[in-house]
Amino acid sequence: MTDPYTSFIDNPIASARAPYAVVPHDSDALPVVPKALYVGTGGTVVLRGVDGAADVSFLHVADGQVLDVRARYVRATGTTAANIVALA
Repeated sequence: MTDPYTSFIDNPIASARAPYAVVPHDSDALPVVPKALYVGTGGTVVLRGVDGAADVSFLHVADGQVLDVRARYVRATGTTAANIVALA
């Protein structure tokens, strides 16, 4: 495999290098803080940002929307959106 971008340093606006499926949980933090979240099936996403002091609710998130937020937690309680992918 050839990857012409291996010599570039990763940064918050670069493409995701290690996306992973998010399983919302009320107390477990995400294993890696992502650059953003992709929401496959819309709804509400309740999360806490990496430097946040409280949870916030993103309401009426559309199918296929990307939330440009570095989340530390995605909570199960209140989250109705599904098929969430962390763009890490």
